[in-house]
Amino acid sequence: MSERATPTPEADDSTSESAEAGEQPRTDEQRTEAEVEERPVTTGASSVVRALENAGVEAAFGVQGGAIMPVYDALYDSSIRHVMMAHEQGASHAADAYGVVKGEPGVCLATSGPGATNLVTGLADANMDSDAVLALTGQVPSDMVGSDAFQETDTIGVTSPVTKHNYFAGDADTVGDTVGEAFALAGMGRPGPTLVDLPKDITQAETGRDPGPARPPKTYNPQMEADTQDVKVAARAIENAEKPVLLFGGGVIKANATETARKFAIDHGIPVVTTMPGIGSFPEDHDLCLSWAGMHGTGYANMAITHTDLLIAVGTRFDDRLTGGVDTFAPEAEVVHIDIDPAEISKNVHADYPLVGDAGRVIDQVDARMEHSPDAREWREQCIQWKEEYPMDYAAPSDEPVKPQFVVEAFDEATPDDTIVTTGVGQHQMWASQYWTYREPRTWVSSHGLGTMGYGLPAAIGARLAADQMGDEDRTVICFDGDGSFLMTMQELSVAVRENMDITVAVLNNEYIGMVRQWQDAFYEGRRMAAEYNWCPEFDRLAEAFGARGWRVDDYDQVAEAIEEALAYDGPSVIDFHIDPAENVYPMVASGAPNGLFALSEDQL
Repeated sequence: MSERATPTPEADDSTSESAEAGEQPRTDEQRTEAEVEERPVTTGASSVVRALENAGVEAAFGVQGGAIMPVYDALYDSSIRHVMMAHEQGASHAADAYGVVKGEPGVCLATSGPGATNLVTGLADANMDSDAVLALTGQVPSDMVGSDAFQETDTIGVTSPVTKHNYFAGDADTVGDTVGEAFALAGMGRPGPTLVDLPKDITQAETGRDPGPARPPKTYNPQMEADTQDVKVAARAIENAEKPVLLFGGGVIKANATETARKFAIDHGIPVVTTMPGIGSFPEDHDLCLSWAGMHGTGYANMAITHTDLLIAVGTRFDDRLTGGVDTFAPEAEVVHIDIDPAEISKNVHADYPLVGDAGRVIDQVDARMEHSPDAREWREQCIQWKEEYPMDYAAPSDEPVKPQFVVEAFDEATPDDTIVTTGVGQHQMWASQYWTYREPRTWVSSHGLGTMGYGLPAAIGARLAADQMGDEDRTVICFDGDGSFLMTMQELSVAVRENMDITVAVLNNEYIGMVRQWQDAFYEGRRMAAEYNWCPEFDRLAEAFGARGWRVDDYDQVAEAIEEALAYDGPSVIDFHIDPAENVYPMVASGAPNGLFALSEDQL
């Protein structure tokens, strides 16, 4: 963006007076709760900030600019911690990850025009993954809307397809209530991003109206409990199943239903498969866990999906990376589908037993109706046998370049179970999901549906702040990134340094857009068009230039020491792992193929 700010005369005057007086910006600690409580609402902008405070918002991520300047000016007097990001896309990803870890909507801000459009990728990402985000965007004054004014864009029109709902603020007296409603709506029912577009005349206009608490719209009443007769019928189907499988999606975690779901699976002895967004909903070291299914899921998870006679799916939308060919997905199974969004029922996969409602409450309903557990002893033994037949392993000859799987496992061994892992998108994302043993919810933070390269680093910043504000300052945050993915948002390293955030970035560097190169080798006769870099910057030295610590690793015997030193460093650090450029991600189900036909090497594709 060539220009962001369009300073008002008032803003220039205040800046000048402040400088002449030698005043320094106040810290968050200096902005006391008493000041916040005593500060009256005087403008639309202060009403916006008061609405955020009423909603319990503690942090926001954004980039300043002309049309959003009144809101930022009001934030100056607030206790809300604002993190100035290097780019608006980074702000949206940081807010997304903050919300995932903390279990509440994350908040991001941007100015009009390019500031708003730069948020779009992050909003689309959150929309695809049903992550709760509230975006506040500046807009040109109301009487200039539609005139192609400086930094004007139709933010409502642009973001309508990628938000749960958006609002154009039209009145200073009601703008605070609108922001509160948007915040509540983002986290209610099926979560998702909401946006409020804020014309500058509305945020600058006078109002003394203090917004009330954040409330969703009266017309939004998601169904929380399933029909009791439908529950009864589904319970009979589960009791009579011989080869049942529980499929836990991201909705289990978003509904805070993890403990309920785990208890149901263990009490009834039903094997568990997760989706990628559902990673962490069930401990991967439990005997019943088959890890995650889909294109690069485990062979044993895909075998269980293929041969089950009853799939009990909870909080999943059956995306194509999970199902492969829909016609061949779970071909022998009837399907129980529990989801809070009725639009997802039978959208991609037919539900024989549809149960609309909150994941935890519906599982409790089903459990209460269960008269006995299914007789699945032989089925569980079969699942264990598949684990032994199709283990997740790899060769790591000492005379070859470092294998990325080895790096992921080394980090896993060196860190506590509650470590938060964020990733970009590509091969590194798959290795990080395959070779790390996830035991807790909200520890896996990634871009699933949209597949956004560059998500990992800003997500680590959001996750770090969320952990800190939850009192987990000592909690470890690791970002696995690829060289291509890291290059897309690495400027956010400046934010991590400025904010002194303790995060460790592991760049699995193969000097390729690795997943594209893998597909070109498999399906395009090795014609590596625009997938090879042939040259990459030295990420360890770039990290040092940003003010972070950096290491370069080329050999196996350097891995453990570099990880130990990076984890011990209290601040942002980057390890540039030069991994085997020929390594590919397996298992792999070809796009649209049956899940049971997973390949363990390229010649099987």
